[in-house]
Amino acid sequence: MFATLKFAALLLAVVVCWATQDYDYNDAEIDEEPTLGDSPYGSLWPLPQKVQISTVVFKLSGASFHIFDAKASSSGASCRLLQNAYRRYDEYIFTSSRKQGQNKSKKALASDMSELQVWITSADSECDSYPSVTSDESLTQYSLCKLYQYFNNNFILHLFIFSQKSINRTDIHDFPRFAHRGLLLDTSRHFLPIKVILANLEAMAWNKFNVFHWHIVDDPSFPYLSRTFPQLSQHGAYHPYTHVYTPSDVKMIIEFARLRGIRVVPEFDTPGHTQSWGKGQKDLLTPCYSGASPSGSFGPVNPMLNTTYDFMSMFFKEVNTVFPDAYVHLGGDEVDFSCWKSNPDIQKFMEQQGFGMDYSKLESFYIQRLLDIVTTTNKGYMIWQEVFDNGVKLKSDTVVHVWMGNKVEEELQKVTEAGFTTILSAPWYLDYISYGQDWQKFYRAEPLSFKGTDAQKKLVIGGEACLWGEYVDATNLTPRLWPRASAVGERLWSDRDVRDLNDAYSRLAKHRCRMAYKPSVQPLSACCGHSEH
Repeated sequence: MFATLKFAALLLAVVVCWATQDYDYNDAEIDEEPTLGDSPYGSLWPLPQKVQISTVVFKLSGASFHIFDAKASSSGASCRLLQNAYRRYDEYIFTSSRKQGQNKSKKALASDMSELQVWITSADSECDSYPSVTSDESLTQYSLCKLYQYFNNNFILHLFIFSQKSINRTDIHDFPRFAHRGLLLDTSRHFLPIKVILANLEAMAWNKFNVFHWHIVDDPSFPYLSRTFPQLSQHGAYHPYTHVYTPSDVKMIIEFARLRGIRVVPEFDTPGHTQSWGKGQKDLLTPCYSGASPSGSFGPVNPMLNTTYDFMSMFFKEVNTVFPDAYVHLGGDEVDFSCWKSNPDIQKFMEQQGFGMDYSKLESFYIQRLLDIVTTTNKGYMIWQEVFDNGVKLKSDTVVHVWMGNKVEEELQKVTEAGFTTILSAPWYLDYISYGQDWQKFYRAEPLSFKGTDAQKKLVIGGEACLWGEYVDATNLTPRLWPRASAVGERLWSDRDVRDLNDAYSRLAKHRCRMAYKPSVQPLSACCGHSEH
């Protein structure tokens, strides 16, 4: 369905709250402050590739409006994906009025728009499928009330411009500039309750993000409850019962994301960032030495033991069954060699392997064996850029994740020159905050500014905004993330030439308030003065 589903829809008009008080910054503290004025595109975010909004307006009646399957549609009541979306977007439009019973006493007028017919023209609706990197998210509207759109992560009304129940005649032709538009959340440094993850998946859909990069475990804690190795979370989570993600939790999150066209790509980062793993898995980590004696501390995964690879084989077989996406992120970044250097057994192993004193070769030895293991599960893998930089032999379909802030363009040039698919995060580390409107620097970042051929630039399939969890938990994650991440969303969706900060500021202010009002993203609601329900 994500690749082939077409339907008819309406477009709503252009009036939302402005909430200008939330953008009251000191001019002296900001390099450049955009002007908050009217945009000819209203509150559309991200901006479509082509859009024409007419002044012709029609009313939308809450008394009679409903969404249903067209008679000629190849999919209908049995398609849970569709039926769920119908209910969801009906609630988005009419929640307040229907809760207050305002429409019950009103009759629909002859001029009201009263229905949305969804017409699936493809033979295979793919209702039970998961979104993928090849999903077709393009759409075209041909006439007043017929919007033919391939099913994407935002379904019927994401492109609608919300108003006081009226619609403008609007023509749109749209498609994403990049296929991979991701958001990384870190659930190890601070545990994130499920409701916070779901609220941000909802916000992702409204900003046309289609990949949830779930950095689920790390040094501080191991909240993933493994069926095969339950001791990992039993000993590695902050709390073995309240601060874990059970198999049913994970399944629910994946399904919630699927219904919004969002892929869930888990990251299990090794051989570094694994202190929490060692608490539940004996002999997995390398013992560190102080002189000739063990210091009592542990370093990265122990790469010399066969038991290490036996464990990894069993663990990633489970990961393959739990997470349906075609890819898993294997990390591979920031490996500290000091513990390996201190361990006499590792030193002997290095000598036996002919690695000399080059510990990056030992890292590559481990990574290569891990990649071979994951390959047997028929999953593709993503890795942080250090794995590529250290010369590890990679499969041709490996996705290299560029994150280091120095020499970004040079790195992109090298990775794509080697023929690897690439995603970019270096300009979009949202955990770094500053006074003023820092969304502007995220908005200005251009993924294809490096020197390279057209073929090289086609290998950059998108990017990810990252919000690492050192100083972020359930209390401040959502307001810190949005609408700053929205700037990344438009950069990855809209045309390269969409760069007008004044126009973006106008649309973003309205879009932010729309997200704050939306009942499904309650953690953001206080930002515009709306109380949480």
